Amino acid sequence: MKKSCILSILVMSLALAACGRTEVCIYGGSSACATAAYSAAHEGCKVTVICPDVTIGGMTTGGLGQTDIGNKQAVTGLSRKFYRMLGEHYGKLEQWIFEPSVAEETLMKFLDSPRITLIQGFHIIAVEKNGTRITAIRCVDEAGETRTITADQFIDCSYEGDLMALSGVTYRVGREDNSEYSETWDGYQMLGGHQFRDGVDPFVEKGNPDSGLLWGISDLQEQPAGSGNNLVQAYNYRICLTDDPDNMIPLERPADYDSTRYELLVRVFESDPDPNLNNYFIWSRMPNHKTDINNRGPFSTDMIGMNHDYPEASWERRQEIIEAHKSYTLGLLYFYMTDPRVPSVLQEEVRRWGLPKDEYVRTDHWTHQLYLRECRRLVGEYVATQADCENRTEVPDGVGFAAYTMDSHNCERIVICRDGKYMVKNEGNVEVPGGHPYPVSYRSLTPKREECTNLLVPVCLSASHIAYGSIRMEPVFLEMGQASGLAAAMAGRGSVQEIDVPALCDRLVKDPCLDGKVPDILIDEGSEHLIVPEENWKLLHRGGCYGKGYYEYYGTGEANGFEYRIPENLAGEYDFYLFEPNHGCPQTKYVVSIGDMTDEVIFDRTKFVVEGQAAGEWFKLGTYSLKKGQGGSITLSSEVAGLHADALLLVRR
Repeated sequence: MKKSCILSILVMSLALAACGRTEVCIYGGSSACATAAYSAAHEGCKVTVICPDVTIGGMTTGGLGQTDIGNKQAVTGLSRKFYRMLGEHYGKLEQWIFEPSVAEETLMKFLDSPRITLIQGFHIIAVEKNGTRITAIRCVDEAGETRTITADQFIDCSYEGDLMALSGVTYRVGREDNSEYSETWDGYQMLGGHQFRDGVDPFVEKGNPDSGLLWGISDLQEQPAGSGNNLVQAYNYRICLTDDPDNMIPLERPADYDSTRYELLVRVFESDPDPNLNNYFIWSRMPNHKTDINNRGPFSTDMIGMNHDYPEASWERRQEIIEAHKSYTLGLLYFYMTDPRVPSVLQEEVRRWGLPKDEYVRTDHWTHQLYLRECRRLVGEYVATQADCENRTEVPDGVGFAAYTMDSHNCERIVICRDGKYMVKNEGNVEVPGGHPYPVSYRSLTPKREECTNLLVPVCLSASHIAYGSIRMEPVFLEMGQASGLAAAMAGRGSVQEIDVPALCDRLVKDPCLDGKVPDILIDEGSEHLIVPEENWKLLHRGGCYGKGYYEYYGTGEANGFEYRIPENLAGEYDFYLFEPNHGCPQTKYVVSIGDMTDEVIFDRTKFVVEGQAAGEWFKLGTYSLKKGQGGSITLSSEVAGLHADALLLVRR
């Protein structure tokens, strides 16, 4: 980010100390704060963003570079703009894996506006209300300085939902009983994911219950499947390391290192020895020799069961929990590097890595953000549930889409007894696919109108535990932030529950990036009049596609006979992209015909790299000029079987 941009933000922050009055007040530094502020400011509002941290962006800038996508088609508006801005940095249309510092620099561009004031290092301690309206919030920094901000509208963009909670609205912590919303994947679940093998002994002295439980095992008891409780799924750090010797700071022994914390890991090695590091971590490579490391297996970076009091804890207690997670995580890496009981092949691999000198320079090269997968959840005008994730509901007021698996990490580590034998098990992990991308209701962002009428909650939004597990992804938070910023501007000094929601939805569709430009033209399986498959082509609805399906050639010999038609109402220069899945025939020939122009493009899959969680990537055919009334076509063929035809994207220059 340019120094002039940073300077302008600091000047505006100092000016606010004497003012304290704004139109839209945003609390919390998650990625949603950037799109919410940008949207409200775009509509002419004076916006104040209060970020308790030294860095904005939450997990997007905090190490989660391996973006949880679900389905690229679900990512819209400023959320997609963000990933395209990252693409510009890395030389692609869109970039879904990235370095933390690049994400921060990119998100800060959304806040580069004279209408936006950023205050950092202050956390909320009180909310003032008059009836159903918040009138002001009071915040404090580590030195004890307080600031009071008054505003017409408030947006809670924190992961904790502190503004929401202090405003007195209804919210939940933990897991509902399955019976509450007629669900099957909420509540207590002991499934096979990230699980210990049967027979792993839980006691300090194997076979001796009197010796006590190993560190990390609770004394909680088994419960009926689906029963509700207030336990919270595990937190962890998404770890950014580097194997570049010139950019590396060696990992050191934590001051409070205690190897007994990792005795259970030794028993994992004993029960299931495996030389592959990726069976103990999700060790994802990011650009420029960096990582995004996540939890995998029965004993990994998730500090299971050590976060249950975090959502309702005091600020001071939360800092203790955060420090405990940091100590546990650095200790885990140090244990891998030094303990002789770690298999040598794993030890040698971890020793290759260290902290990156060029990341998190303000926080000693360790991320500012603990991965708070779930804290409080609003109980608003609409509660999203498993039925939404499975496309079994009608949501007419969708302001964005979610598409991820119904996902919950483990909540507790307990002892069970089977056939007279005690063993350790993890409980709470769920990874169940839902349906196709589904809309997130505007009413999930609003409290009940009798409780508060000028508050929007795009992060701790209204959803059951298991539905939140699908919604709670950073691209969705970016979308919900945008919708909240626009809604706050539309509400003015009125009620967020009474805005013209159809007009909001229409705006998000017709001007998704708030730049007045023509939205992308997507030609996919739903564009029947623009897709002309001949015989021997089938429309398949399965994974590995963009949207809900793709076409596959099932004839013999040379594959051909598929045409995309270019709409005749387009004019101007467009970049043409085709979505290529990570499987299929090695080479495809595309013929682009526009007027008298014919262009032949060869796609070589052997040189095509699909990164991250995406099922495919956009392949650029080229840039073409269109004239209104002209139209055109793209045909494809291959000399071998396995030819696919998925989505065509036209991006106006």
